[in-house]
Amino acid sequence: MPYVVTRSCCADASCVLACPVNCIHPAPGEPGFAEADMLFVDPLACVDCGACVTACPVDAIKPHTRLAPAELQFLDLNAAYYEANPHGDRTPLALVPRPRTLPAGDLRVAVVGAGPAGMFAADELLGHPGVRVTVHDRLPTPYGLVRAGVAPDHQDTRQVTGLFGDIESQPGFSYRLDVEIGRDLHHDDLLRDHHAVIYAVGASTDRRLGIDGEDLPGSVSATDFVAWYNGHPDHSAAAHALDCERAVVIGNGNVALDVARVLTADPEALARTDIADGALTALRGSRIREVVVLGRRGPAEAAFTVPELLALGALDGIDVLVEDWPQGLAPDATPRTALLAELATRTPVPGRRRIVLRFLTAPTRVLGDERVTGLEVARTELREDADGSVRAVPAAGTEVLETGLVLRAVGYRGRRVPGLPFDETTGTVPHEQGRVAPGVYVTGWIKRGPTGFIGTNKTCARETVAALLDDFEAGRLTGPARDTSPAAGRAVAAVRHAVGLDGWRAIDRAERAAGAPQGRPRVKITDRDDLLATARSGRRPS
Repeated sequence: MPYVVTRSCCADASCVLACPVNCIHPAPGEPGFAEADMLFVDPLACVDCGACVTACPVDAIKPHTRLAPAELQFLDLNAAYYEANPHGDRTPLALVPRPRTLPAGDLRVAVVGAGPAGMFAADELLGHPGVRVTVHDRLPTPYGLVRAGVAPDHQDTRQVTGLFGDIESQPGFSYRLDVEIGRDLHHDDLLRDHHAVIYAVGASTDRRLGIDGEDLPGSVSATDFVAWYNGHPDHSAAAHALDCERAVVIGNGNVALDVARVLTADPEALARTDIADGALTALRGSRIREVVVLGRRGPAEAAFTVPELLALGALDGIDVLVEDWPQGLAPDATPRTALLAELATRTPVPGRRRIVLRFLTAPTRVLGDERVTGLEVARTELREDADGSVRAVPAAGTEVLETGLVLRAVGYRGRRVPGLPFDETTGTVPHEQGRVAPGVYVTGWIKRGPTGFIGTNKTCARETVAALLDDFEAGRLTGPARDTSPAAGRAVAAVRHAVGLDGWRAIDRAERAAGAPQGRPRVKITDRDDLLATARSGRRPS
């Protein structure tokens, strides 16, 4: 096998497009694309050309001869995929979209949200002549969760920002950063000044547990905790209780594993990343020795991906253990359960920090008076519903885990967008292929919910942009209106104070320059006023 994908990739299909023999699956249009943990290279069809390696924006593809010992398991995963999915028809796919011939005149589109969903939407639009795109974001910096959500020890994932840099360098692209829709500009302002508006605002809040004590100091949303250690300006001044020996993370998705890794990592290893300086100082003084990760359901239903579990199990100097393997569960039921079963056989090494994965356990109450002192949990058991879905139901018995820090990582949730319909059950905006109404569109998590990988937004954006261009060609989009009303004045004021592309590049240069002497990719500016001052002057405040 010449090449192998070595982790949860961005799933943007760049490697699939680059492959001349269609040997990377599942590809767009095939079952499992955008839902699979990763992509797989067909060892029989691969011609060892290396095109996929060049195309991958996050360096996730390696020659099989250059795999590290901890990565050799990806060979087995790759082989297992093709045993189950032979893909006998290897006809090369025609996936490259051709620019449309649009009606005469410019098409002006506002994109709200500068994360991956918004950037990919801009890219899809700018592939067509005559299109101009202005990307808005309430923060002075773009890239959304790639900047403020990806764990600092996953710097390779952040390499996708190089692709975003190419997008923002295209003719017709512009930024209005530090502009909040609903404060500086309103939905009607955007509709008046553009042919169409695409909302790519993500899912910016966390889901609640709904148990007593959830709001005690020391009970924290993982969303906020991740934003803190990544230097998000809204959270950089926060203080978190790291003076206890055990932390408990509720939830078992990739975010839960990220938080557990950061809490148990060697601070000197984190010091070589772009972690926020304030968080690094706090972690250097941390007393946490154990992180317990709780899942309501069993190992087979865990939400984290196989590549993230592989990376966790390969950590140096950290014990990763599975507690209480459920009776009756076959260890080799799936690749995920096989990995978890191996972790369940490990013996802890005295003196090491540890991450304990515990299943069939649900939180019932956060304990404490002035701050968290413990978490009451109950055992659960699995029950299959009539539709075949599996859910956890309470079983007998409760116990208390002593802890001073409880982090809930049970999912993201979208917020209502003023002026748009909203589904309270799903936390999304109702739409048809991204179209809310002619001239108003959605993409990303606010469209489909918090699912998929970074590159899933590319496929999602392509569908939304196709709906927008259909409406433009059909004459359903009215052109920008020029007026001198107070509403028009808001747009002028927003443009005057907004951070544009030059301002963002000044911030980027200053952060990289500060990181270079320390051997770090960047030292983030975490204070909003300092970010704005750097954007204006090009110099980082002392």
